Amino acid sequence: MRKLLNEELGRLSADEFKEAEKTPLILVLDNIRSLNNIGSVFRTADAFRLEAVYLCGFTATPPHREIHKTALGATETVNWKHFDTTLEALAELRQSGYKLAAAEQAENSTLLHTLNWTEASKWAVVFGNEVDGVEQEVVSFCDRVIEIPQIGSKHSLNISVSVGVVVWDFFKAFSLCSDH
Repeated sequence: MRKLLNEELGRLSADEFKEAEKTPLILVLDNIRSLNNIGSVFRTADAFRLEAVYLCGFTATPPHREIHKTALGATETVNWKHFDTTLEALAELRQSGYKLAAAEQAENSTLLHTLNWTEASKWAVVFGNEVDGVEQEVVSFCDRVIEIPQIGSKHSLNISVSVGVVVWDFFKAFSLCSDH
């Protein structure tokens, strides 16, 4: 095996990315404090060509040096929008026909590996604050709660890790891997 050179990866230019068909998923960040986490979410959104990232509440917005350190330019390719509140973002998404889910541990949650992503054609998933998770009023507004099964001693995953796990599961469900 030989490691591929960057030129051999067939990646899109920023202009090609903006014009390309997007994966029908929007990531909604509910009051995220860490600028590094925000940057990591942008980078994941770019890697899987997601529709957008919605930044809500006190979640910082680009351009910002600390976001850029982990986003590595993904803030220039991924569409993003800021909302004063997460509920405002979700109301707009619901009106536009998105199925809404919160990534959280809750009563009657759906374990990620049992979720049927194909029950809707486009989704928005909310990821919560590093300390408090997704706000209860946001959880209540969503159509469902997705839970990532965990069997260790910690109660949660870092938000950027949770985003990666959920996005990969979504990507596989829509068989988008076969195009690449």
